[in-house]
Amino acid sequence: MTRHDEGLLRVEGLEAGYGSARVLQGISLSVGAGEVVGLLGRNGMGKTTALKSVLGLVRVFRGSVRFRGRELTRRPAHAIPRLGVGYVPQGRRVFPELSVRENLLLGLRGREGERAGRPEAAPEWERVLGLFPALRERLHQRAGTLSGGEQQMLAIARALLGRPKLLLLDEPTEGLMPSLVGRTEELLLELKAQDLGLLVAEQRLETALRVCDRLYVLEKGQVVWEGAAEEARTRPEERARLLRALGVGPRR
Repeated sequence: MTRHDEGLLRVEGLEAGYGSARVLQGISLSVGAGEVVGLLGRNGMGKTTALKSVLGLVRVFRGSVRFRGRELTRRPAHAIPRLGVGYVPQGRRVFPELSVRENLLLGLRGREGERAGRPEAAPEWERVLGLFPALRERLHQRAGTLSGGEQQMLAIARALLGRPKLLLLDEPTEGLMPSLVGRTEELLLELKAQDLGLLVAEQRLETALRVCDRLYVLEKGQVVWEGAAEEARTRPEERARLLRALGVGPRR
């Protein structure tokens, strides 16, 4: 039995998109504390739109997004991170001309230590850098000179400094070497052990099967398969259903 509280994030009947175009066609999903939930699907199927819907960054036509019992669809986007929702966008999106330290400080904006002019005194500063020792060694290095894997770690660390209860990650293993994929997987499991809820859009099926508790497959903005990752790992017939939903298995 997965240990989670489905009250952390609950999306129901969500239709959302851009302008007048509806990308999501009534999806429902949930994420609990201490749970990793994966969004799978080919490019253009709605994974990023689903994440941005939680953040208030796209137009919601119908449906509900509730975080810890609070409706998000009527809140301005800038207010949602303050409620405890963090975001690591696809492509890392660090500020290349700023130092690692300056990038990290953006995640502390408004926190007690930052307001007092002593950001390193904020309690989460040491905790987060403890997860990323390589960043501690490069605090004064320009972010644009980091490797792709280090930039991904920086983007995740910056989001964690906001003390989220729910972390949304868009393609966190994209473009990483296999060794760094493994480190990213370990990190996600470490965050899960800290009771963080994670909603992860992911292209790598094997990564999703290793780190996720539950999976949703999106096809043209609709959920076409959902289930426990353990079932898909251990039961050949369930894995076959998952592969068919992803369009990589034989259709019946």
